[in-house]
Amino acid sequence: GGVNPIGRMLGLLGDEWSLLILQQSLTGAIRYRDFVARLPISNSVLTNRLGTLTESGLLERHPVGGTGRTEYLPTRRAKSLWPVLLCIWEWERTWVTGHTGPLPAMRHQRCGHRFAPVLRCRACRGTVISGDVRIIAGPSGDWARSAPQSSTRRRSNAPGPARHAGLFPETMAVFGNRWSAALLVAAFLGTTRFTDFATQLGIPPNLLTERLQTFCSIGVLTCSPTEPHAADRAPYLLTEKGRALFGVLVCAHQWAHAWFRAPEGPALTLTHDGCGNPFDAELACGWCGERLRGALVDVIADAAADVADAAADVAAVSPRAATGIP
Repeated sequence: GGVNPIGRMLGLLGDEWSLLILQQSLTGAIRYRDFVARLPISNSVLTNRLGTLTESGLLERHPVGGTGRTEYLPTRRAKSLWPVLLCIWEWERTWVTGHTGPLPAMRHQRCGHRFAPVLRCRACRGTVISGDVRIIAGPSGDWARSAPQSSTRRRSNAPGPARHAGLFPETMAVFGNRWSAALLVAAFLGTTRFTDFATQLGIPPNLLTERLQTFCSIGVLTCSPTEPHAADRAPYLLTEKGRALFGVLVCAHQWAHAWFRAPEGPALTLTHDGCGNPFDAELACGWCGERLRGALVDVIADAAADVADAAADVAAVSPRAATGIP
């Protein structure tokens, strides 16, 4: 009867600073000063989030003997988030143009190519997009139990502090806030009306209005009232850009159910219409078709000299144009 895996996941990952700290942790930051150097974050917020992530089993605190220093190392729970971050990278690379610099390239060690990750069904190995999967509530999936559980006790008061920090600015707008993340999940489950979002999520109306406006302004949702003063009755529909976030949510859903299980069963059940099997997602290399593993993905942080080659590689195998993977 407690918070289900979706609520736990939204509470942990639906926080801009926690998501950015995990991103930096998985790309090499281990000391307090590393996070300070990489993120425009205050000492109080950083201390709070490191404590929360440690308590939640995502980071381990290790004193370095005899030095007085402390290292924060990612746990298996944190490392298993790599598919979520890889899907975020692909979405930002494909759909967001406002980066201050080029995103790092990703290279698959097995084939040696820069690649675009492709979401597919593990059972039939068919490429999957959002419309190919049926999603229904599972035994623990009622809305009250899916409400995002806040895992942070203090937030920065600075306006949009993490919006332009790190590699993923627009992801912070749609996933880096627990209410935004919950709103995105509800949209994928078919909710379209203001009143339904408010009732299902239990979100204050002023916050819901703000989040919906943000989603529309960046092109994740669209809303076209047919008559004046009817915005509360007009449907909010996912755009192509919004539907492209399906991989992020599916991988986050699988991560949540791997680490936070409800005794009654899953919060959501997913079925791949193409083969009729329960949908178990995996990521494949868009170049060679092999299933991706986190240890076999190289991050090329300084790829400026290879931008043309990288663009040619990923454009040739973009999942938006793919019809199947061998």
